[in-house]
Amino acid sequence: MLKRNLIILSLLGFLCCTSCNDFKRITMSTDNEIKYEVAMDYFERKDYSKALQLFDLLQASFRGTPKGENVSYNTALCYYQNNDFEVAEYYFKRFVQNYPFSNRAEMASYLAAFCSYKQSPISSLDQTKTIEGIAQLEQFVERYPESDSLQRAKGMIKELNEKLEEKDYNICMLFYRMENYTAAITSFENLLKRFPNTEHREEILFDMAKTYYDYAENSVSEKQRERYEACIERHNTLSYLYPESKYLKELDGIAAKARKKLENIQ
Repeated sequence: MLKRNLIILSLLGFLCCTSCNDFKRITMSTDNEIKYEVAMDYFERKDYSKALQLFDLLQASFRGTPKGENVSYNTALCYYQNNDFEVAEYYFKRFVQNYPFSNRAEMASYLAAFCSYKQSPISSLDQTKTIEGIAQLEQFVERYPESDSLQRAKGMIKELNEKLEEKDYNICMLFYRMENYTAAITSFENLLKRFPNTEHREEILFDMAKTYYDYAENSVSEKQRERYEACIERHNTLSYLYPESKYLKELDGIAAKARKKLENIQ
């Protein structure tokens, strides 16, 4: 055993100045123990690309063993350190599945969720990955309520929800600019239902009041009353909830016009 360890140590020292051909010979070696030691050395020296090549070769050989746990976890970390978050997420999830009782299962669950968070695109793009990220982070929070990473996970959930809210709000305003008032109103109402604790309720109420007024102005006479009244109702709600709102000056004028219009409706 001592002789073998000396051989491995000598080999690791030699790898500090190894050539591409030397590394290729290591990858083709049938001695998985040497491959493992060399892979760990590369990993510790933060040469994640070379470490990863060797870890990939060792996945099957050490599966179900303590070294296999290291190989599995470090493989995920290599992809993570190389900013390949999609593949890293897959390997972190697989680690949790294969080693659910490992003392690294909690961190692997967190990092899998974090990788999903990192793949969330800007709000104007499809938000499927954002929704997946929220689900994974919420699952982590539920599973590990005492985790040191709990507050970071909750912060990311909030950030991703705000991105979904921003996308929904932009859709509302797009309908408004297109003068599709029916769709705009429906979208605003759904936005408030979906995000009842939104920090932007003040702005949304203002936009809804404006939308209802313009909707009434462009409606047949039979529909105008209810839409002017809806505009005034949103104005009253905004005034009650946000008496110091920066939107009230403009909205007071819109509501006044709506009341005047109502006086002329039979």
